[in-house]
Amino acid sequence: MIAQGSGHRISNWLAPEGPQRALILASFVSRVGNGLFNTAAVLYFTLVVHLPAAQVGVGLTIAGLTGLLAGIPAGNLADRYGPRTVWLTSLAMQAVTMAAFVFIQSWATFTLIATLDRLAAAASGAAGGALVARAGGERPAAFRAKLRTFVNLGVVLGTVGAGFALAVNSRSAYTALILANAASFACAGLIALVGVPDYRPLPRPEEHRGWSVLADRPYVSFVALYGAMGLQYQTVSLLLPIWLSAHTDAPRWTVAVVYAVNSGVCVLLQSRIGSRIETPRQGGRAFRIAGLLFLVSCPLMALTADVPAWVAPGLAILAVCVHSLGEVWESSAGFALGFGLAPDHAQGQYQGFLGIGFDAGQALAPVILTTAVLGLGHAGWLLLGVFFAALGAAGPVVAAWGERTRRTGQDPSGTSPGRSGDAALLDAE
Repeated sequence: MIAQGSGHRISNWLAPEGPQRALILASFVSRVGNGLFNTAAVLYFTLVVHLPAAQVGVGLTIAGLTGLLAGIPAGNLADRYGPRTVWLTSLAMQAVTMAAFVFIQSWATFTLIATLDRLAAAASGAAGGALVARAGGERPAAFRAKLRTFVNLGVVLGTVGAGFALAVNSRSAYTALILANAASFACAGLIALVGVPDYRPLPRPEEHRGWSVLADRPYVSFVALYGAMGLQYQTVSLLLPIWLSAHTDAPRWTVAVVYAVNSGVCVLLQSRIGSRIETPRQGGRAFRIAGLLFLVSCPLMALTADVPAWVAPGLAILAVCVHSLGEVWESSAGFALGFGLAPDHAQGQYQGFLGIGFDAGQALAPVILTTAVLGLGHAGWLLLGVFFAALGAAGPVVAAWGERTRRTGQDPSGTSPGRSGDAALLDAE
């Protein structure tokens, strides 16, 4: 009886029966695979395949930039033919390209496969976003927050699993990670095939165009803000580890601890906070809160260089806790605005464009953070915090602008504003 009660509570926490649970399980499985692969990918390409690190960097840059081209076209396909079809196709393509990495022998084949993989990933993001919008149900914010919680948890578990392969440090261990990631995409596709309905495309107004999102000035402005604010992710994953290693007396294990703290805070708080942020207006306020939290966390990270070695780890953990809390608010704002400002019939196109903006910001982040911030030292950290706060302050303004154009029926995209993507009735075949 106790076991049954515990299982029931866990089942309820996971998601209601139906498409939401299937999407959460599929996303979780694929992100476990991502965690396995991403942790060891560069080591595999450099130590096992013996590609020079510079060539790996160039190949990944080419792949990343090319992948940006797939977002809007894939989103349009999802809007026209249904998001599940496009999502399943992209997952199958990712399974194939990931498995192909075990056969690469040269930089050319590596770059080709990596490019195909990024094209598939961009298509998956656009179609998956449209699918999430259709499956949102009566409490879309709670569903999206829970989905992100399990995505974060999947990455954490995959990263832990990759640690064992890194300890073995053999070709067979790295190959196992790659094939496990390929299998995770295949398993995610099977889960979605069985558990996610094949949603019919929603009716589109005659004025709809394949690139209408580019004329939607409020949404374009939000995407620019969101892409720029995305620098905060690599502030923890890239900038802080370099700072701790090169500019502080903190022990090396501090880097691993801050990674764990960042992941833990996001997993624990995403559902609690994100489930309360549903409307674009609430999303705008959440964006502002995130900016203010980053304004606090960035100077705290800089101060780790000015304290004794025994204080630096504690200060770094405090800074990452504040920053991670900001990350939860920022991602929740992104969900509310990214879905809430997009018309129902064009969710795929809009999510594809949102992915382009985010990926572009991630591509520029290493250059900006390592040159501007590290180059200026403490002043760079302070300017970074002010930059995030300024972006956050613009959130409520953009949210109000977007809501106003849709409420008055003056959608800058030239299409009818439609209902909120969160309020759409689900019409499954």
